[in-house]
Amino acid sequence: MLKNFGLKNIGKFIFMVKLGLKYVHIFKKTFFHPFITLKPAYEELSKERQNYSKEVLNFLNLEVKVHGSLPCENRILYAINHRSLLDIMIMESIFAKKNKNGAWIAKQELFESAIYGKFFEYSGCIRVDLDNKRGLLSFFKRIKKTFKKVDNMNLYMFPEGERFKGEGITSFQSGASKIAKANKLTIIPIYITGKNEKIFENAPYKEKMTIEVHIGEAVKSETLEEEYTEFYKSIGGN
Repeated sequence: MLKNFGLKNIGKFIFMVKLGLKYVHIFKKTFFHPFITLKPAYEELSKERQNYSKEVLNFLNLEVKVHGSLPCENRILYAINHRSLLDIMIMESIFAKKNKNGAWIAKQELFESAIYGKFFEYSGCIRVDLDNKRGLLSFFKRIKKTFKKVDNMNLYMFPEGERFKGEGITSFQSGASKIAKANKLTIIPIYITGKNEKIFENAPYKEKMTIEVHIGEAVKSETLEEEYTEFYKSIGGN
């Protein structure tokens, strides 16, 4: 049994590394394109991130069941709980159904990773260095500039700041509220259910495994954490 578990995870690792390298090459064509403007660049990178995510979920034999629906409008900050490596791929598969264009906010340290740093960089993620005041100023300027030039832009964030391994949700950092307020963005709360780190560890599955996602109504930037908590309670979050 342990032998089979080991072989399954080796196969999964090889698949994801090969697929990741393939998509880094795809992302680079857009990222370094000498003539492409900001809007079509983000649209193309969003589409390819979605394609990557759908390939991974298909390989792992995972499907996503959505409760609620994404707004048709853009200029939205999606506030999402964070438990596993799967979270981005789960959400990208949902965004793909509405052809959403957007970018993930990611910490500086993720871009410095030898394994997936280039994936984050070339796929259009926006880095933020929480320990550097000058870097924070540059980050907020980039966000504002992006929304001026890209009218169908959205942002995707984990307000908890990092993966939470406990039950339910943990306290939010202030970044999501500040970004939404500064750029007059609507905030939509999203909750991904289940212990998805364990689900990822045990994948791929012989039979389809379902992950459920709840999409809430718009909340205010000033009361994001309080309203998100109420949303979480209302769906019987686990």
